[in-house]
Amino acid sequence: MLAVVRERPAHGFAIAALTARGGELGRMWQMPRPVIYRALSRLEAAGLVTPKEVESGAGPPRTVYEITEVGREAVDRWLAEPVRHVRDLRSHLLMKLALLHRRELPAASLIADQRAVLGPVLDAVAAERERASGFEAVLLSWRHNNMLAALRFLDEFEEA
Repeated sequence: MLAVVRERPAHGFAIAALTARGGELGRMWQMPRPVIYRALSRLEAAGLVTPKEVESGAGPPRTVYEITEVGREAVDRWLAEPVRHVRDLRSHLLMKLALLHRRELPAASLIADQRAVLGPVLDAVAAERERASGFEAVLLSWRHNNMLAALRFLDEFEEA
């Protein structure tokens, strides 16, 4: 949500539309409207966003939030940071790539850093897999193949 407000000031209803099932960002993460409004309150309390104005129209008044400098720095740091756990690649990495795309920012550095994080983990899992037996070998094979798929995805993304 903070990254969406980083793009331009927004109210909770607009963020909810983006993160709804059919929304542009909802394909990676779906957030119910009440969660969005609670999170906006927490972001404000943390000094990451501030209310800019209240829009009134056909529906209830909507508070438009804008990002603070601290919030801007937090978003930029998060967007540049590779995902540390393979299990989070689908949601976190895809969300970061979508947000970078929305802002028309290059993703090459994130992709390179992500590859650098995955490489040593892949090697460690492969070595562990060689020594494993039983279900542990099955689990390690699953992890190994997921990492290989992620690296193939990064290759394809770089080529696109």
